[in-house]
Amino acid sequence: MSTEKKSKWLPLESNPQVMNDYVHKLGVSKDWAYTDVWGLDDELLLMIPQPVKAVVLLFPITENYERDYKEEVNQIKEKGQEVSPNVVFFKQTIPNACGTIGLLHSLASNTDVIKIDGPLKNLLDKTKNLTPEERAKVLEEDEELAEAHQASASSGQTKAPRSDEDVDSHFAAFIEKEGSLYELDGRKPFPINHGKCTDLLKDSAKIIKKFMQRDPDKIQFTVIALASNQ
Repeated sequence: MSTEKKSKWLPLESNPQVMNDYVHKLGVSKDWAYTDVWGLDDELLLMIPQPVKAVVLLFPITENYERDYKEEVNQIKEKGQEVSPNVVFFKQTIPNACGTIGLLHSLASNTDVIKIDGPLKNLLDKTKNLTPEERAKVLEEDEELAEAHQASASSGQTKAPRSDEDVDSHFAAFIEKEGSLYELDGRKPFPINHGKCTDLLKDSAKIIKKFMQRDPDKIQFTVIALASNQ
């Protein structure tokens, strides 16, 4: 699907306060909130409130990542994978919307636990039985979500780049569904099933460490957990 004529959004800052203001205005229960993950070692992960329902990663898009990403997708296309029908996946067709897509991915498959009302519930209800590509089309036409995204993107602590600037960082989300760990990334053609999941935070950390090991000279990694708001 071409993105040439689609409006571009300002990139969303990887800032839990910005994210929380954004999703709470859209109707997500304040019983849940995004919080910084300060490190991936077990003792630091223990500091995160429980339960954790999603992990959001901001990472740099590099040549190494692009190479491995294409190889991973090709292997899955050849060998296949099992994906739960209860995993909700959105394709990203709006430039710079990966922050919103990441937040949607952290929430949309967790509506059995996280109470959501208002505009976001309307969006999820409307897209429930659609394909990822059809969901993308609904997002393109959702002016209320676009306006909320723009307001949140403009409220961060760092200067937002112009919408026509290239952004070399990207958001992905990790969730657990029916005992499996899923990576949800709107740039990819489908969810990635990383196998058995017994602890979402720890199992996500193992995958995120691989992202970091792939590009050890890069520091633009941010990890945020969606957890019980204590």
